[in-house]
Amino acid sequence: MKNGKQRTAIVAGGAGFIGSHLCDALLADGFRVLCLDNLRTGRRQNLQHLARDPRFDLVEGDVIAPPPASLARGSVDLVFNLACAASPPQYQSDPEHTMLTSVLGTRNLLALAERKKARFLLASTSEVYGDPEVHPQAESYWGHVNPTGPRACYDEGKRAAETLTFDFERAGRAEVRVARIFNTYGPRMRADDGRVVSNVVTQALAGDDITVYGTGEQTRSFCYVDDLVDGLMRLMACRTSPGGPVNLGNPAEMTVRELVTRVLALTGSRSRIVRKPLPVDDPQRRRPDIRRAKSLLGWSPRVALEDGLEKTIAYFGRPAAPRPVTAGFRAVRPDAALPVKAGAVTP
Repeated sequence: MKNGKQRTAIVAGGAGFIGSHLCDALLADGFRVLCLDNLRTGRRQNLQHLARDPRFDLVEGDVIAPPPASLARGSVDLVFNLACAASPPQYQSDPEHTMLTSVLGTRNLLALAERKKARFLLASTSEVYGDPEVHPQAESYWGHVNPTGPRACYDEGKRAAETLTFDFERAGRAEVRVARIFNTYGPRMRADDGRVVSNVVTQALAGDDITVYGTGEQTRSFCYVDDLVDGLMRLMACRTSPGGPVNLGNPAEMTVRELVTRVLALTGSRSRIVRKPLPVDDPQRRRPDIRRAKSLLGWSPRVALEDGLEKTIAYFGRPAAPRPVTAGFRAVRPDAALPVKAGAVTP
């Protein structure tokens, strides 16, 4: 509560994998949550369990356009920007939209936060480091990014989004936070998103060949989604500006080959491993330096990889769910006024 009124948070990209878990955490913390999503990669089923929660609304809209009128009414305390496709197949399918989502979308949400005097958090990415020449990657490292390659729409888009965010802070226009998110996994990932954990788990469960790109010796650091959301909440709640980005990820580094071995053991799968060429500009090493997060936020990952993988495998291995019932789901038209609910902050 703030001044006796319920606080309101906007989560752009809230129907996505991480965004939907963030909506859960905010509701559990007593917030009213407005989820803005164009549903290009986010899914209604990620939010179905919130259908009858009177403190939650789904607003269909694209951050590239000016914020819908339904977001402009009433007070807003927090604005989270998680609106962007995050896996290479998804963001490369429409690179122009990916770039504009990062640049125009971030600018539109920053302007909204400025008008509402709300704190703003940008979900950036470890991809701003590119294929790093420094290991592990600390926030002070400027990166090694190909600005014209097939991944640039995402990598450079996020770098530009960070620039905009800190320009707003330097100008005193908004109170901002920037999280550089490293590889995250867990329930509600899309089976078709092309990321390594979802690929390996779904292929192992189906008994299909498991695709390994390159030699499989490239490294990644995998953070369970609950830990990542805890880091986002702590960063947004930080009373003073960190003065720069903050890495959020698990510093436990392993090769892709090691990940495959663990998934095969946990699933009991007899899938074979097949190799394909390494994608262009795919980073060879990835490991976050999280000393800033530990110092500023008292944060570090707590979920062991095996525990997180077991939950992820259970999610992908569950029987097909019946068709969702949408009755009672409060999806708000982009141009509609928000319904007045008990406890809601009214204009």
